[in-house]
Amino acid sequence: IPSVKTLLGIMAPGLLAESAILILSALLRLWALDIKPPHFDEGINGWFVDQMRSAGFYRYDPENYHGPLYFYILFVFLSLLGRNLWALRLPAVLASIASVWMALRFERFLGRGAAVTGALALAVSPAAIFYGRYAIHESWMVLSLMITAWGILALWREGTKRGLIAASLGFTLMLLIKETAVIHIGCFLIAGGVLAAWQIPFPSRPAVSMASPRWRPVDLFWCAALSLLAILFFYSGTFLNVSGVPDFFRAYAKWFQTGMGEGGHLKSEYQLGPLNCYWLSLMGRYEWPSLLGLLYAVRLAWPAPAMTRYLAIYGIGALSAYSLVPYKTPWCIISMLWPFALLFGAALEEGWERTVTKPLPRTILITLAIVLLGGSFASAVRLNFRHCTDPKEPYVYVQTMPEIAVVTDPLLAMARRSPLNLTMPGQILLESYYPLPWILGEFSSIGYYAKDDRVPLLLDGDFIVALSSQQEMVEGRIRDIYLRRRFHLRDSMEECTVWFREARFKDWFKEPAHGVTDRVVPAGMKKP
Repeated sequence: IPSVKTLLGIMAPGLLAESAILILSALLRLWALDIKPPHFDEGINGWFVDQMRSAGFYRYDPENYHGPLYFYILFVFLSLLGRNLWALRLPAVLASIASVWMALRFERFLGRGAAVTGALALAVSPAAIFYGRYAIHESWMVLSLMITAWGILALWREGTKRGLIAASLGFTLMLLIKETAVIHIGCFLIAGGVLAAWQIPFPSRPAVSMASPRWRPVDLFWCAALSLLAILFFYSGTFLNVSGVPDFFRAYAKWFQTGMGEGGHLKSEYQLGPLNCYWLSLMGRYEWPSLLGLLYAVRLAWPAPAMTRYLAIYGIGALSAYSLVPYKTPWCIISMLWPFALLFGAALEEGWERTVTKPLPRTILITLAIVLLGGSFASAVRLNFRHCTDPKEPYVYVQTMPEIAVVTDPLLAMARRSPLNLTMPGQILLESYYPLPWILGEFSSIGYYAKDDRVPLLLDGDFIVALSSQQEMVEGRIRDIYLRRRFHLRDSMEECTVWFREARFKDWFKEPAHGVTDRVVPAGMKKP
């Protein structure tokens, strides 16, 4: 029996490396978490949680294209930590960190070097960090995919009950998080068939035969029953909205129509024959370790470890499927990156083993790893802490501009000054106004007018927001003196203008630091 000292000697290097990677991952995702204003989608997700407070459950909508579980997670965090941006983003951060931890768990299938290096690549990935700091579903989707893959490999090699539970848990989470689960489930299944066929001309080395099941039929029954119960529970709005269950199936028809349609988010400029190179262009700009992992997947066509090959086939399949779908939003990339991050680690580990007696190639290998990981880290820091709202960055997509503070700072300051100010009337005349409904969700008297024909003939709110092109219309309908400021809500929108009633906000704008305003006096009113 080894002594405690011997055990600690064996474990210490591993624990130290894992702890360092997880700490780095946490710092990159938690530091200055509120540095950028809420994204358009974050505003919508937060608004859904606000509706849950009044309805008592999440009413699943098949046209929302997202499962219900994430909204319940957000509801818990916002209820416990308060209605703020940190609480809104923290669940995604935790899922992103957990994904790095899951990468380390692939050691038993890919080898320690591959798992540790792959986890480090995922920890410093610009996309994994950037979208891990957003209150959107993608980080939870990545975590569910990694749990599923781990369970499949565990069932394959060991046949354990733990593998069955992990595969069932990951499968259930995928279906509860996002409709794109159907793509990945298909890729997991197809990868098994492709690997089996490919091993006939090019056998895997080492090959891994299917382990005998070490679980009982009753274990499979309970996994399937609990999975079905979770799906019914959440899609039915905790059994308060039974119509949400059939909507679960209708959602896929809606999702397919949108995903294959011609509306919005097309990246046709990246089209190359039947495939679209949008994802490859993003990897070439930001994700160097994962790009090397993708290149290494080609080498795995020749004899290689079976499990590494399976992961490569799955990864290429998912990348190809997303490339074929016309509808593309950049945050989907993190659902494709994680297998290539692990393959990057596998590539370095194989290179290390092949150069065991060759110092110069090993030096080159170490230099390559440092350059790729260091470049990824530098790119992540630059993107997340210096250019996180720069529309020139491809990852910055439909992002709210910092100029939104022109509207929100005076209003939130007035609310902090007196809760009675939460009842001040406001009128927002924008067709696309998120994330304002969530940021200003505690204000009880705001009217949102997306269509011009619904705008009131008299605009008398304490604040009014509209496109700058609507200035003449707005100022023709006001009957009081207002202070006017211009701002950009997001890069894809034209300039906006906000009008603050002078009688209500004049004390705020007395401070020079709060900005210079134009004074608007309605026609017929004498200037004092």
